[in-house]
Amino acid sequence: MWSGDDIYFMKLALEEAEKADRLDEVPIGAVLVLDGIQVSGGHNCPIRKNDPTAHAEIQALRSAGEWLRNYRIPESTLYVTLEPCLMCFGALIQARVSRVVYGAADPKVGVTQWSELIEKARLNHRFELEGGLLEEKCRAMLQSFFKRRRG
Repeated sequence: MWSGDDIYFMKLALEEAEKADRLDEVPIGAVLVLDGIQVSGGHNCPIRKNDPTAHAEIQALRSAGEWLRNYRIPESTLYVTLEPCLMCFGALIQARVSRVVYGAADPKVGVTQWSELIEKARLNHRFELEGGLLEEKCRAMLQSFFKRRRG
């Protein structure tokens, strides 16, 4: 099901999540890939930046937009260690990302919790959403973080 490239890029997203973990942020990482090349990466940093929108996906999209000098990134794939939330889903739609691959599901606020609403929405763009890639590693990193925090 998963290609070698998918696994490679998700491992890079896990490296981004490790950066967040070292900063005592929730360890979520993302990388954006275009034409088989990583064009950006990002990790969670809302606490450090005092910015509730500083999710890994948003950080990766902002970086890619600046580098590519375009707010639209069609034909791209975003790899992220946790299922995107509704806010990030909206940003991915605006950026025209073609495919999103996530590791661990987020049963509380993940975008799949909103699937009925999304299906009814008259969106001018949709993307392919696939989950479960390196799920155990992605989930274990999050569980370890929260276990340490509860201490």
